[in-house]
Amino acid sequence: MARTRTTKKLAQRIDLNYFKRPTPLKRAKFWLSFLLPLLALIWISWRGFSGDHRVYSSGRMSKAHAVLEKECAACHLQTAGAFSAKAADAACLDCHDGPVHHAAQTPTPSCATCHTEHRGRMNIAAASNQACAECHVNLEAASGKSLYASHIRRFEDGHPNFDAADKTNRDPGTIKLNHSLHTKPIRRAPSEPNVQLDCSDCHRTAAGAAKSTWAYADAKYSAASVSYTDADSFRPTGTSGAAPRNPSTGRELMAPVKFANACAACHLLTFDKRFDFGVPHDKPEVIRTFLVSTFREYIAAHAGAVRVQRDPGRDLTGKPLPPAIRILTPAQWVAERTAEAEDLLWRKTCKQCHTLTSSAKSSRGRIELSVGQGNDTDKLTSVSAELPNVAPADTTLRWMPHAKFDHAAHTGFTCVSCHAKALTSTESSDILIPGIATCKKCHAPGPEHAESRCFECHTYHDWSKRKEVTPKFTLPALGTGGR
Repeated sequence: MARTRTTKKLAQRIDLNYFKRPTPLKRAKFWLSFLLPLLALIWISWRGFSGDHRVYSSGRMSKAHAVLEKECAACHLQTAGAFSAKAADAACLDCHDGPVHHAAQTPTPSCATCHTEHRGRMNIAAASNQACAECHVNLEAASGKSLYASHIRRFEDGHPNFDAADKTNRDPGTIKLNHSLHTKPIRRAPSEPNVQLDCSDCHRTAAGAAKSTWAYADAKYSAASVSYTDADSFRPTGTSGAAPRNPSTGRELMAPVKFANACAACHLLTFDKRFDFGVPHDKPEVIRTFLVSTFREYIAAHAGAVRVQRDPGRDLTGKPLPPAIRILTPAQWVAERTAEAEDLLWRKTCKQCHTLTSSAKSSRGRIELSVGQGNDTDKLTSVSAELPNVAPADTTLRWMPHAKFDHAAHTGFTCVSCHAKALTSTESSDILIPGIATCKKCHAPGPEHAESRCFECHTYHDWSKRKEVTPKFTLPALGTGGR
């Protein structure tokens, strides 16, 4: 016969005193729930009485402030026995002078808004994009129109292309240069083989230009002093961004290309077959003085040169033939040679790279040649008084004045990786600065890319207006320094 199982019979098998009977597991749970809070309370009290307030901290300090990890009062003001939640700006300014970003900025953010502490051993200067976007996502100006892009959230969202890389802009410089021609094998002289120029043969950072030797330099021109100034060569920088905190190392930007270092070995300034040297790379009036002096010294040492023979085959039909041989006075010979040399220089040599315009005649350009001694002198003032005007080079030194860029950080990449347009540029008016798309190939969010946050290229505080601060702490025991 089958056994009958009912709910009542099953309930009679349950021990109703089970929860009252102590077991090892129950005893362990009881003591853990009692001892752990007790131990935590004892530990907190011990830390409090010992003066170590890290127990109340929300995290470790940054590398720069790690030494202040036990000195909460250094940054947080203490009122009513408790520390303020945010660090006071006055406490930050006690050690750091952060010049204002913009005098009319409203509201001015507190230091802790951009430089948030207690996030571990990280770079506290690396402000988040959100801190910058607080203003730049909807940038407004009192005049109604902002001078800068008004809706930038981050480098990948809203940042416009660089002004210099805009296709509508042209290089204002006047020096004529065909980059495409110089990137191909080129003959530096009729009797010499072709050479392949490298970008670094002409373009180097300021620090590199001062220390390196130049493959196509001329020592005479490098050592010579010139009469033109930076104002004659370089374009004013104009409005600039805030000065960075770190001093310049000379490796950030490219130094201006100089004739003596990069051009002199190939572009010779020869002026007459009698001499194996060229004229100075200087203003026209300096060149004229050099020519007159050089020819004067030559004719004084070679008196027979005043007998000038007409070059054959250079006469035009119907034009009266000049004498086959002419006997000139030394002054006439110097004047003619000077005029011929200047015609060669102004019409061909100098004009190859510089923009020359004619100038009105003036007494400043007239010269008087004196050859002889005592009263036996032969004076002549027939050399043309007209000297050309050389347009200022107007070289731009800094193409992105509102951003900081460091070529030294990019030395592992070839120049044409970024300046690819140099391979095809035939006009000196072409701007070869890469666009934002080139930068985004490396600078993007994620661990597999280079840093792309705003602080990487832009400076908030204008450190050119930095002021000195009064020291507050004494090493090695910071606490004894007091505040």
